[in-house]
This record gives sequence, C-alpha cells and structure tokens, in this order.
Amino acid sequence: MKPTKTAATQTATLAEIAREAGVSAPTVSKVLNGRADVAPTTRSRVEELLRAHGYRRRRAEATRSPLIDVVFHELESAWAMEVIRGVENAARDAGLSVVLSESAGRLTPGRTWADQVAARRPHGVILVLSGLDESQRALLTSRSIPFVVMDPAGDPGADVPSIGATNWQGGLAATRHLVELGHTRIGAISGPSRMMCSRARVDGYRAALETAGLPVDPSLIVTGDFHHEAGYRLGLKLLRREDRPTAVFAGNDLQALGVYEAARELGLRVPEDLSVVGFDDLPVAHWVGPPLTTVRQPLTEMAEAAAKLVLDLGREEASVATRVELATTLVVRSSTAPPAK
Repeated sequence: MKPTKTAATQTATLAEIAREAGVSAPTVSKVLNGRADVAPTTRSRVEELLRAHGYRRRRAEATRSPLIDVVFHELESAWAMEVIRGVENAARDAGLSVVLSESAGRLTPGRTWADQVAARRPHGVILVLSGLDESQRALLTSRSIPFVVMDPAGDPGADVPSIGATNWQGGLAATRHLVELGHTRIGAISGPSRMMCSRARVDGYRAALETAGLPVDPSLIVTGDFHHEAGYRLGLKLLRREDRPTAVFAGNDLQALGVYEAARELGLRVPEDLSVVGFDDLPVAHWVGPPLTTVRQPLTEMAEAAAKLVLDLGREEASVATRVELATTLVVRSSTAPPAK
C-alpha cells in the first residue's frame, strides 16, 4: 500500500532533518518525544531544524497521555486554588488528570519544563499568568500539543489562544463605587507593572477618577506584587500620610487583607475611617471582618473555559473562539462606606 502524500511528506521531512543534523532518525524521534538520553548540543541542533522546517507531528501520530498540564507563575495562593478547581472540573468531565508546575515567578517556564511536557505528551497545556518564548511555542507546536494562556501576563499575540477577564472594567467599577460614596482621595495598590491585568485595573481606576472630574494623584498609586505583605507595607505607606486617602483600591483581595492589617495597626476602622475594595472575590472575602467589597473575577469559570478550549483545540474544532474575556462584576459588602465627615 502506497503511503499518502501527507505521510510521505512527513517521512521525507524527518529524514531531511536527520541528515542535516548529522544524526539518525531514531535520535530525531528521541528529541521529539522529550527523551533525556540526547546530548544538549544535539538536542539544540535538532530543535532548530524542526523549527526551520516548520515540522508538526500529525495528530494521529501524537499518542497522548490522559493529562492536562497547568503552569503557574506562582502557585502559593488562594487565587491558584480557584484556578486549579476550574481545571479539575473540566478535566474530570473529560476523564483526564492534571499536572501542576510553577515557573517560580518567571513569566516563562524553564527549558527543562518544555522537555518534560514533550515527554509527557499531554492533551494540552494551560499557562496561568505566564507565557512561552518562541522556542517553547515551536516545541509544543511540533509535537501537536495545544496550549492556552489564562490571564496573560503580557500581550500573548494574535495567534495565541487566551482566556482573560475584563480587568479595566473591574478597576473602573471599583473606583466608581468609591467615588459615588463621596470619596475624592482614593489610593491604589497595583500588582506588578509587567502584568497586563495589573496595568488594566489601574487604567480603569484612572478612568473612573477622570470621568468624575477628580484629579489623578500619582503619589497615591503604588506598585505591589499581589501578595498580602505588599498590601500591608504599602497600606502603611499610604495611611501614614498627613493627607492620607479615605479609600484604597487594593488591586486584589490578598493586598486588600494587607491594607486591613495596616489600618488596624494605625488604629483606623474599616469602613468608618477607611473604605477598602479588592479584586478577585476569593472565598476569604466573604468571611473576613468586615466582609470585603471586591470585584469578582470568575476564576473557576475562566479556568474551566481554558481547559475546554485546549481540549477543543486538540480535537481541531473548527468553530472555536480563541480569544475570550469573561465579565467581572462588583460585589458590594461591608468594607466600603461614605467618608467620615
């Protein structure tokens, strides 16, 4: 039986890669499968040729493990638990398991991670607040491993599937709520400036002030890292000012809890002396005292959508929307009130 044109072309490409690399076809196969028993220089040479030839393993040849890989920028937070819950929900429905890894604060995972993924051959990869460099994208593409970025740290690119939330609208809603209560000096504690979601929330904060005819005081905007400690430290900085703000948009719930702690240390009551708004609506926002006004980011739903998208991409669904933003909503609780007279 004669091979099909596609199969013949695929075989010829692999043979050409092996010839150009000066290695055997089994060595090229080892590289494709993420095997460790290949010299680093040989692996690098073969990967470069795979990219140059635009090699892509056919779906029929890409035997997959019953796994979804999830890569976190940072894993130690209640935020990550909400994401894991969403991926697990979708994976369970599809009869798959979930593999977790962390990029240790880097915006792209390390090279060894990419090799491990190639060896595992999962159904797909979800990157949370992370991204891929060009070589990593090429590696996954050549192995026919689909990937989706959830809550991209930067612009993922027009050709990269992504799931996000309406961060700008959320920042606008949080700040507008405080303005409508009568606050005119509103502090903001952002997340890392290199993260697109953080910049969008602060841009929404600025837009709400400007549309209300209020000045934007740059000294009231401070840069955090989305952790509790940053909320506490920067909260102290804002609240120790002689002209302290009467309200703070904390950028996320963990930083909002840090602001709570700073306020208590300085003898300020929430919301009588200080209004606080967070972002995410983590479970802790319901039972902290007083319950936190926050912007709900549908993390579990975003994660479920990311998992379903990566599985649809693996099935080569033709009508899949690859750039999705889910709506944020303001949830008003007891941490906000009109400023003291």
